[in-house]
Amino acid sequence: MLLHHHRFRPDPGLFDGEAFAAELATHRSPIAPFKAELKAIQARLDERFRGGADIRDLVRGRAWCLDQLLAIAWARHPWSEEGIALLAVGGYGRGELHPHSDIDLLFLLEEDDDAPYRESLTAFITFLWDIGLEIGHSVRSLNDCEREARDDVTVITNLLETRTLAGPERLRQAMRQRLATERLWPADRFFEAKWQEQIARHYRYNNSEYHLEPNIKSSPGGLRDIQMIGWVAKRHFGPLGYEELVANGFMNDAELRILSQGQAFLWQVRYALHMLTGRAEDRLQFDHQRTIAELFGYRDTPERLAVEQFMKRYYRHVTALAGLNDMLLQHFDEVILRGEERLETRPLNDRFEVTGGYIQARSPGVFRYRPAALLELFLLMAQHPEIEGVRADTIRLIRDHRHLIDDLYRDDLRHQSLFMELLRSSGNVARQLRRMNRYGVLGKYLPEFGQAVGLMQHDLFHIYTVDAHTLRLLKCIQRFREPEAREEFPVASVLVHQLPKLELLWIAGLYHDIGKGRGGDHSILGARDAEAFCERHGLSPRDTRLVSWLVENHLLMSKVAQKRDITDPDVIRDFARLVRDEIHLDYLYVLTVADISATNPALWNGWRASLLRQLHGETKRALRRGLENPPDREDWVRETREEAFSLLLAVGADGQRVARLWDSLGEEYFLQYAPSEIVWQTQGILAHEGSELPLILISAPTEDMAEGGTKVFIHTRSADDLFAATAAAMDQLGLSIHDARIATSSNDWTLNTFIVLDHQHQAIRDRAQLEEIRAHLVEELDDPEDYPQIVTRHTPRQLKHFQVPTRVALEQDLANERTMLELVAPDRPGLLARVGRIFMEQDIALSAAKIATLGERVEDVFFITTKAGEPLTDPARQERLRARLIEVLDV
Repeated sequence: MLLHHHRFRPDPGLFDGEAFAAELATHRSPIAPFKAELKAIQARLDERFRGGADIRDLVRGRAWCLDQLLAIAWARHPWSEEGIALLAVGGYGRGELHPHSDIDLLFLLEEDDDAPYRESLTAFITFLWDIGLEIGHSVRSLNDCEREARDDVTVITNLLETRTLAGPERLRQAMRQRLATERLWPADRFFEAKWQEQIARHYRYNNSEYHLEPNIKSSPGGLRDIQMIGWVAKRHFGPLGYEELVANGFMNDAELRILSQGQAFLWQVRYALHMLTGRAEDRLQFDHQRTIAELFGYRDTPERLAVEQFMKRYYRHVTALAGLNDMLLQHFDEVILRGEERLETRPLNDRFEVTGGYIQARSPGVFRYRPAALLELFLLMAQHPEIEGVRADTIRLIRDHRHLIDDLYRDDLRHQSLFMELLRSSGNVARQLRRMNRYGVLGKYLPEFGQAVGLMQHDLFHIYTVDAHTLRLLKCIQRFREPEAREEFPVASVLVHQLPKLELLWIAGLYHDIGKGRGGDHSILGARDAEAFCERHGLSPRDTRLVSWLVENHLLMSKVAQKRDITDPDVIRDFARLVRDEIHLDYLYVLTVADISATNPALWNGWRASLLRQLHGETKRALRRGLENPPDREDWVRETREEAFSLLLAVGADGQRVARLWDSLGEEYFLQYAPSEIVWQTQGILAHEGSELPLILISAPTEDMAEGGTKVFIHTRSADDLFAATAAAMDQLGLSIHDARIATSSNDWTLNTFIVLDHQHQAIRDRAQLEEIRAHLVEELDDPEDYPQIVTRHTPRQLKHFQVPTRVALEQDLANERTMLELVAPDRPGLLARVGRIFMEQDIALSAAKIATLGERVEDVFFITTKAGEPLTDPARQERLRARLIEVLDV
């Protein structure tokens, strides 16, 4: 590309024209020597790549070699007139070719009639295919080029970058005159079309540089963004070199260095991808990430995997390139295209003004003479929500002066006060922190945050880098403050307005994951950093302790909700003791919901929402009742029974039949279910009496309910393999089980309830689908011994790239006289059914299960007993169960 200092010099070591001509002379057909030479050239390039040669020499070297071979091939064909030329276009026209890049060729005709060249064209193109070149080609006259370029911005873009490989150069010059800006696609119209093209492309990648498996060409910050800058500059300035572009004020030396270094790195990655896959591959998939990390010399350390180190470098480059792309294109629009427009300007203070809705510095020396303005600018934007953004020349000034933020700057009370004033602002704090990060200010002011920029975790659960996830979490908190969030986040959107000091939540959000990548417990490391921040910024000891506690315990609430039986009063009491008071509970709830929502779009769903809301509500009641007054289990059971019985009598139920049914149920049943659920199940069982078929009741959240999952209640004769059969049957339907409550009456009937979601992690509400589920379960569970086939669907590609060793931990739940088994294993279709079969084989009874799928792994909790209803305490039996689970589930 035109935007770097590097000059390529032809290298005879890659291709020796004289030696090749001599080799050609010894063969009757030229196909074999051409194919051999192409293979030899690529082998030489690959050898140099592995040896650490300059990637720019390799990419341009391959293009130069192709130039020579195509010219030789052209000369071997008869061209009856001088009215045709062979041009390289697109990336090849720029003189850039990776091992399997597109070789785009244009056969340019002076006249519209191609008849004189048709035979030679056919023979030449066939020859290129025969020697193994995968070319993209078009045959166009000068008139064709002008006509097609006028109608299609893609055509004009392609024809901006051309070189003559053979034939008269005058034809290419004539084409350039036909395509000049004064004739078609003036710079402003071209820029607008390309900008809209880029917006659409970025949208396809969620407007984020942070993807688990990014496309190095098309994702934001990728090679296409670099090319975009070059295309816009070329259309406006013409084919100038980098010196002229810097001299024209389009960019400066520092920006040129970012572009050049970023392009060189992405070229290295792209070359490696092509070389390793043997095709034009631009997707940086998991298996390729590991291989390239090793190829580039990265090695695992105790703190970080080699692949994480490599991807951190990737994300840092593309983040810098995406930010630079934004700034340069905005600069081009403001200064070059619209520089003559008269925009309204109003001053904000002595240092800043607003022009055309964008804030800008009132003088180029504002940051040099008043470094505090580097923070003041973002505070002003928070205080003035009508400001749309920062003007490009001021973004450039920020980038040029952010080095002023050093230890002395951070220790200055004026700067600390400005930052805290921003956090206490009523404006969109999250947006300003994102801008600070985009312009490189946040990582300078908070060096511990800067260390986390680009830091990834190599799994399918954390789909964003630490900094991107953190900023998304802050965006979620901001969203809770908007009225539109009431429907999706009913509890968080109320609590966020009740928190005494919202700035404490912003700080906890900033620091909750900041300790990752350093080795050790990131929650404890982050809590120390948060404590130091609070002390440095003058927060009270009480506020400091609260922030530090939130960071250290930011995973506590989600762990309890997802892994503990929150229908158990003892679990609620223990959690209430940890959170201590309602203030801690409310802060933790809002932080937890934001954290889950910002980790992975698939993670937050109605079922998790209902779990957290239930845990928050029950804990708040426990705190208000007083931890010294825990609820009595017998009182809990009695109150639940009485309320359910009253509801049943109110709808005309037979009290004696209800009493007989309930006499067969243990007290555990009345601890597990709310009165409304007991009514629903009791009515169903009584209405189904006398039937030999299993009773399947299904309850779906109504359309206006954002929270909850689809409940499936199963009442049938107890059987050893019933849980395994149920899991297999639901897997066949494409349903995922997220919660299971297993109970058996004294007369050996099951009362099993499952919470299920569809493959999109949503509750099923469609009536036809609900009936299909019910009918399928009745058919499969009518005779559990006729066991449903465990699903053997193809394991998704991404899961195959992660080795998750199966881990089994057993812990005694003394209060409930059962054993808690925690299972961490690689996710795959049919896993839960296999676990159920193992329990059956080992004579294990299941009373409850909490199922969580976290990317490539599951973290499930099962509450189990022996068939006699006793905890599993025998060490030998525990070991047999553990060994069997590992044997079956390790893949």
